[in-house]
Amino acid sequence: MATYKKRGYKPKTEKEQEVIEENLGENSTTAEVFDALDESASKTEDFVAANQKYIFIIIGVVAALVLGYLGYKKLVQEPANAEGMNEMYYAQKQFNEAVSGVSSDSLYNVALNGSDGKYGMLDIIKEYSGTPAANLANYYAGMAYLNLKDYKNAITHLDKFESEDEAAGPMAKGSIGDAFIQLEDPENALDYYLQAAKMRNNELTAPTYYYKAGVTALNLGRASEALGYFNTIKETYPNAPEATSVDVFIGKAEAMTNK
Repeated sequence: MATYKKRGYKPKTEKEQEVIEENLGENSTTAEVFDALDESASKTEDFVAANQKYIFIIIGVVAALVLGYLGYKKLVQEPANAEGMNEMYYAQKQFNEAVSGVSSDSLYNVALNGSDGKYGMLDIIKEYSGTPAANLANYYAGMAYLNLKDYKNAITHLDKFESEDEAAGPMAKGSIGDAFIQLEDPENALDYYLQAAKMRNNELTAPTYYYKAGVTALNLGRASEALGYFNTIKETYPNAPEATSVDVFIGKAEAMTNK
């Protein structure tokens, strides 16, 4: 590229003067950009140089946290969970016998509180907090309280339970709905029935809780909403047991809607 900065050089024509000014403008702008980049890079280097001690400390802390979490999970949480599951065996046995109807109330209490030096579900929740064993113990505790008609404690424990299972998760939410019905709180019951119905798209739990949602909505006077739930059973789950009687409720909901 030609330059036009020779001492004493004068442009011969107006056109040449324009070319000279254009090139000088481009060179000036380019220089400004590179100067700015150089200045920015220099500032970054200065910052790193001045603060590298703290940067390395931060990196070290993050690495320690990650390694600490992995170590905790492998060396502490997993063994604790295995121990908690073993300790839960006695309480599970009492719960299962209570469900079978053998001295149910007393066995539900034993399942909750333990006996003869054996842990109950409440002990598992306390001693193995944060483990899958404690999570499962919340489910058993909630169901035990539900059967003992202690509905507030049932809600508390079932609401803490989390599961990706096809049945257990929806059943926990649906059982909270049942507890709210017993507490004469149909609005909250309906909310939990819908959560249970929509949680898993299967014929085992979804039609059951759509049915309960429909009946609850009907009792609340929300007939058009109830009609939608009953039609979902009829159209999506035609082979479910609830589908055999759903036409009756569809008729009731339609009659209420047309009033």
